[in-house]
Amino acid sequence: MNPIRFWGPVAALAIFGALAPAHALTNPPIQTAQGIEYMCGGKSSEEAAFMQTVSPRWAATLEFGVSRAKPGNFPSDVKVSVRERYTGRPIMEASTGAPFMLARLEPGAYEVEASMGGVTLRQPLVVFNGMASKAVFVWPSNVDFAATMGLPRPEQQASVQTGD
Repeated sequence: MNPIRFWGPVAALAIFGALAPAHALTNPPIQTAQGIEYMCGGKSSEEAAFMQTVSPRWAATLEFGVSRAKPGNFPSDVKVSVRERYTGRPIMEASTGAPFMLARLEPGAYEVEASMGGVTLRQPLVVFNGMASKAVFVWPSNVDFAATMGLPRPEQQASVQTGD
């Protein structure tokens, strides 16, 4: 065996790996909840583009947002619950702090609940074999999430800072 023929492709792979974009190596991790694989992400524009690119390969895409939110602001600490629509049997429960959640659900009819700051939104979701499905959850911008989550309101923070 000629050692030059062996090391040439190895060196090429090493150089290619060093030149590959860093974001390609840091994709969001795949997690498991109740035996269902899921992935959360989309906090940066590159990660959001990645999630949108791979979403057709996943059975279900759940997207979270707040109406009239500033760019880059997304819901934090969303609790997701997936149940069979007709029996109410729980399928999956997980939390996310990102605007996208992709899940490998089996074909069927589901009811998805997304809760943030004490406000719960519900959407039906039907997953067909080999087809991607999507549900979008948008919380109204007039909900006082700070109050529902027990966080100090801006006026309370101001009074603490000024000593009033």
